[in-house]
Amino acid sequence: MPAQNDASASSRPKADRPGRLSADDWSQAALDQIAEQGVASVAVEPLARRLGVTKGSFYWHFASRDALLVAALERWEAIEQETVFGRLEQIPQPRERLRALFRVVAQEVTPHAIYSELLKAIDHPAVQPVIERVSGRRLAYLTQAFQQVGLSGDAAQHRARLTYAAYVGFLQLNRQLHQPRLHHDEFEAYVAHMMATLIPEG
Repeated sequence: MPAQNDASASSRPKADRPGRLSADDWSQAALDQIAEQGVASVAVEPLARRLGVTKGSFYWHFASRDALLVAALERWEAIEQETVFGRLEQIPQPRERLRALFRVVAQEVTPHAIYSELLKAIDHPAVQPVIERVSGRRLAYLTQAFQQVGLSGDAAQHRARLTYAAYVGFLQLNRQLHQPRLHHDEFEAYVAHMMATLIPEG
């Protein structure tokens, strides 16, 4: 439990320590809330209702709503590293690894929603450094991946930026501009076209 000064602790509701609820449970609930309603919607009371606990139990794990938001964003970063980039490193062939990246990203739903909502809140002091780190890491990974399939340094960097711009633009079209979602077969054809267009042939 984070250290609290007497003034802040006295103003907070008392609660018995929860038996099974963890800081990760709260962080994940905050991420789910961000995906559904955005960063501004993250608040202790609605999250407590979501988790089926009293809001006082929140303070066993976090000193403030902002501390929860930071922890949630750190969790999002860590999960991305483990579930996306971690799995890809098991694929030895660079071109197949890049194709797998396109397919894995295409199958995500909640991570897209979270990222799109974070882009809307880019001016938030907790959000901006996370977006900068995540975007920088993704671009660096893409640049290296395109180098590994045969593009030169500058060409690989340009292709990485083009690929990432296509990803962000697609999110904008679908979530922020409220474009109709593609049907499954249509979306699969789009992903195949993206791979054929952006990944150089061997």
